[in-house]
Amino acid sequence: MSQTLLLRPPIPEPPAADLPWYRAFAAFRTNALAAWPAEAYEREIQSRRLLGRHRLLVSSAAAIRHVLVDNHANYRRTPATVRILRPIIGNGLFLSAGEDWKHQRRTVAPAFAPRTIPVIARHVATATAEAVDSLAAEVARPIDLFAAMQYLALEIAGRSMFSLATRQHGAELRSRLMRYGRGLGRPYVLDLLLPLAIPSPRDLPRALFRPGWMRLIDRLIAERKRLPAEEAPRDLLDLLAAARDPETGATFSATQLRDQVATMLVAGHETTAVTLFWSLYLLAAAPAEQDKVADEVAGLDLGPAAAADALPRLVYTRAVVSEALRLYPPAFVMVREAIGADVVGGVPITPGTLVMITPWVLHRHRRLWRDPDAFDPSRFLPGAPPIDRFAYLPFGAGPRVCVGAQFALTEATLVLATLVQAFRLTVDTARPVLPVGVITTQPDHSPPFTLTPR
Repeated sequence: MSQTLLLRPPIPEPPAADLPWYRAFAAFRTNALAAWPAEAYEREIQSRRLLGRHRLLVSSAAAIRHVLVDNHANYRRTPATVRILRPIIGNGLFLSAGEDWKHQRRTVAPAFAPRTIPVIARHVATATAEAVDSLAAEVARPIDLFAAMQYLALEIAGRSMFSLATRQHGAELRSRLMRYGRGLGRPYVLDLLLPLAIPSPRDLPRALFRPGWMRLIDRLIAERKRLPAEEAPRDLLDLLAAARDPETGATFSATQLRDQVATMLVAGHETTAVTLFWSLYLLAAAPAEQDKVADEVAGLDLGPAAAADALPRLVYTRAVVSEALRLYPPAFVMVREAIGADVVGGVPITPGTLVMITPWVLHRHRRLWRDPDAFDPSRFLPGAPPIDRFAYLPFGAGPRVCVGAQFALTEATLVLATLVQAFRLTVDTARPVLPVGVITTQPDHSPPFTLTPR
């Protein structure tokens, strides 16, 4: 495709220089994507001090590999990450550390092996078919697809985890997740400055949120356990409940199982919802690309019994998802705190240095990507020039790479294929949709989509 025909969706204008500390903190509360200066997209390493603390922005593939793989044991999640996320995900795989993390990772990994993809694909296809029927009844009027994808992603999460439709608990799940994400999940200045031993003003309301949220997860698990037993695993809860540490034979305790479930619900549903929204938005704004997906999925059986078998044929659809993840990575920043002294990209660092790896910047870096701001799914097609493993990090890398990455790609690919198979999508582009980085990379507003049955 000629580069002149590629869609270049709008993005926030980067500041000309580093922001002063008070504007930088404000940006991380309102839109972190507007915090990184223009030179960040050109340089491999950016070093600065902020409120007396050394911070390193790393966009060198070799330096990222060093931090996430070669010397990963020297880097831990920051106190701010722990204090913001622990009330809602507990001490599951994402926040655990040391030997506890190793035990959890060994135990969880088999549940996410490729052989379990058909279990998930069946739930994805069932929920998506119901969503198509619901959307078909609304085609006479503009549709808020962002809200629809949030609802669908949570429905898929509920079915994939519990084999349960979320009709009974879905409203409460959504309400609690939205309440946390819009308020308590946003970082405040003292969240970033105080050590964990000293509570921030937001820690009390977070602590008050936690018991009710965890009781809801416990109710879902209890309800699921009341279903008649089956031999074959029906969902992720079956797989996690049966999982054993291959070294010790230990299973998850009830608390550990609950924390894994909370982690996967929180991490899985919102990231998938925004990935689906951006994929649909890009296809609606680039009709030629949408037609390629429509041609690929025409005549395919994407129903529950056949969805897993159809996945290998969704080559272009998956490339669209991969490119949407490049342009709008849900996890737009990863921050690690150095435990000991090290050298990263030639820069000496001391204990306590914050190392920032920013997929938003990395995926649009001028030295790593051709025409980085353009929507071009062909980058991810077979035969395309290889992409450096550490230049593309929608799911992280190294030992702490997202264990559910393949499940997320399966879900997004199947949903996108099914929606494009059912509808031609158009979007009102009169008001540009800008990405906003707050917890995940979200749209600044939800534009009206028009769906026309194919």
